Amino acid sequence: MKKGYCNGSDMLLYIEDVAIGHCTSHKMTCSSETTDHAVKAPADDPITASLFKEKTVIGLSISISTDGLVFYGEKEAGYAKLFKAWKTGKPVTAKCMERETSDKPYFKGSVIIDTLERTDDAGTDSTYSASFSNNGAPEILDETALSEGEAPAN
Repeated sequence: MKKGYCNGSDMLLYIEDVAIGHCTSHKMTCSSETTDHAVKAPADDPITASLFKEKTVIGLSISISTDGLVFYGEKEAGYAKLFKAWKTGKPVTAKCMERETSDKPYFKGSVIIDTLERTDDAGTDSTYSASFSNNGAPEILDETALSEGEAPAN
């Protein structure tokens, strides 16, 4: 079992089984869509109890974003490969996993490329960013694939 803090460099994002090239960061956000239920509080409760609403989850979604540096001769999934995939208007497969655990992603599923942006400012490295959202239910969504599990008992 690993010890200490998780190094972000050990966490990888793949698109179509190719790691995002020269990635500087990626983020996966899990969201819940909810509906509110405003109900009258029971007669025995204080009037202020009616000010609080109950919620029910009616949908789940996953979004992923990534940033990277544009690199000449990129061998992984850099801006050009993402641009080619975006042009098709079709979903791609994304997976998130820890380095050296390609057989055990904690997320794998069909995603849509929502945004793809490239910035080319004078005198600085060219950068790109992309955002993705789930296209249906994930194929894999497995918290046990993360090695941050419970610390061993003393």
